[in-house]
Amino acid sequence: MGRFKAQTSILAVVLVWIFAAWGYLFYQHHQMTYQPMSSMWMPPSEPMAWRLMDFVLVYFMWAVMMAAMMLPSAIPMILAFARVCRQQNKAPGKLAYLFTSAYLAIWLLFSSALTLLQWQMHGLAWLSPMMENQNSILAAGILILAGSYQFMPLKNACLTRCKTPMGFLLNEWEDGPIGAFKMGLKHGANCLGCCWAQMLIMFAVGVMNLLGMALITLLVISEKTIPLESRLISKTVGIVFLTWGTFLLVS
Repeated sequence: MGRFKAQTSILAVVLVWIFAAWGYLFYQHHQMTYQPMSSMWMPPSEPMAWRLMDFVLVYFMWAVMMAAMMLPSAIPMILAFARVCRQQNKAPGKLAYLFTSAYLAIWLLFSSALTLLQWQMHGLAWLSPMMENQNSILAAGILILAGSYQFMPLKNACLTRCKTPMGFLLNEWEDGPIGAFKMGLKHGANCLGCCWAQMLIMFAVGVMNLLGMALITLLVISEKTIPLESRLISKTVGIVFLTWGTFLLVS
């Protein structure tokens, strides 16, 4: 009963984080859709016109987006980690939150790179002030990159580790709070190695495209949970991305 209560509490907290992140994204999308453009904040088109607050707002948007899209796929690993902690008579709550925070830290760091990419794309006029794609060649290139990466050995290796929570925990287990944090970083690095190219697709479909966010989130969850050989899933998704990108190039 204690184990069930601990895992339920951890799951509830993670779900609150996820719903809060998606709530913020829906709020931002509503603001962009219905607020008059004259009163709306938009990223400057000129790179030299960006101020610190512009970088902060774009970074915060990406950080929330990464949390909303990636935390759902990490739930099986987080609960497996908490279960092992409980079996070892360790504090599952504290260690699980450290594990999850470290996992998120990897994606928050990646959000910095996405912020800098967006800054440059606005300067090159590849993104509109509403953060929509204005360059079909860029969109095609991103999709072809994401599709090609699906066939890479690194993608398959990272996905295999993400699909097997108990295998990861057995191979990477480290005791104590520092160990929990280090394991979270390792799991986050595996997920980043698996999904970074898919996150770039948001630049192709529109940075604040809620449908695009939802579909990529479902794709990431499916890749990690469908009980099929990871290489088969990667290649199938890769063919879809390559076909889509090629269509944009020739159309």
